[in-house]
Amino acid sequence: MPEETIKNSRELEFSIFCIENVAAKLGVDAKLVYRAFTEKSNILNDYIVPEYEVLHTQSREYIVNDLLDVMKERGIRV
Repeated sequence: MPEETIKNSRELEFSIFCIENVAAKLGVDAKLVYRAFTEKSNILNDYIVPEYEVLHTQSREYIVNDLLDVMKERGIRV
């Protein structure tokens, strides 16, 4: 998947939504999830942003579980 950067406020809001909801599911601070998505991996720019058009149409539960699966596949822990 190509790496992309956040291009507009919708993608920014969605990225924050993803980070906050994964953090809530894991029971950790959102800062830890942000670091996992940006420093420990590049899930933010090579998965969440490029897949925004598809992901944002899904339910919160689907999105969170999908991101947890991506983290597991990539060996990323918070």
